[in-house]
Parts: sequence; C-alpha cells; structure tokens
Amino acid sequence: MKTYVAKPGEVEKKWIVIDAAGLVVGRLAALIATRLKGKHKPNYTPHVDMGDNVIVVNAEKVVFTGNKYNDKVYYRHTGYPGGIKARTPRMILEGKTPERVIELAVSRMLSRGPLQRKLLRNLRVYKGPNHPHTAQNPEVLDVAKLNRKNVRA
Repeated sequence: MKTYVAKPGEVEKKWIVIDAAGLVVGRLAALIATRLKGKHKPNYTPHVDMGDNVIVVNAEKVVFTGNKYNDKVYYRHTGYPGGIKARTPRMILEGKTPERVIELAVSRMLSRGPLQRKLLRNLRVYKGPNHPHTAQNPEVLDVAKLNRKNVRA
C-alpha cells in the first residue's frame, strides 16, 4: 500500500467568501486557517499549499467574547530599546485598518515558516461588504450556520 502525496500542480483551489459580520474572531480564524491549509480535503498533504483562497468581507463587524474587546493586548516591538507598543482590539477595529485583527488571528494559528507566508497570500480581508474578486466566482460559506457558537448575539 502506498501513501498518496499531493503535488503542487495537482491541487484544485476554490475561492470562498465569508461574511464576518457578527462572527466570533477566534472561531472564524480557526475555520479560515483550516481552509487555507487545506485540512478539510481528503488528500491533505502537510508540506503543500492545498488550501483554498479565502475572501473575508465586513471585517470591522467581528466580535469578541467576554471582555477581550477592551482587555486583550496585541504587542509589537519597534526594534529600539524600550520600544514595545501595545494596542487593544478596540483601538484596531476603530482605527483605519480593522482587517488586521483577522489577519493577526489567522497568522498566529498557522505554523511559522515559508509555507505560512505562502498561505497568508491566499487570504484577502476587506473591511466593507464589497470585494474585487467577483471574476473568480467565489462560493459563499455561511459560518454562522455551521455552529451556533460562531455568532455572538
């Protein structure tokens, strides 16, 4: 019996649209990371880009559970001594790039390395309801109907 190993040329990639309005960030990011990696496919191969292209719209309307909206902290460092910067999800979502919350959550759910950088190029996040990828005929994935916990009332 031989183990099947998919090759990059054999992979069929689909385009998926997810409306993030009212969805919980962590659950949404876990689903997106699974789709980007290709773990939902039966011929999944860990070292190959097997995943789909994911388009996320309405990124500014995502929600957090509990007090994470005000209490969670995203840290970054400028590279200078004492140059640590901290931002909360509230500051990011109310700022000019609310897409960063979803991008950070998804990137931190994927293992680091060259494959992660390649997979993140398949993720497109937009803050409004419109996206420029209608020519790819993306399928709509209703995350809210997959599990009742995915939506915050």
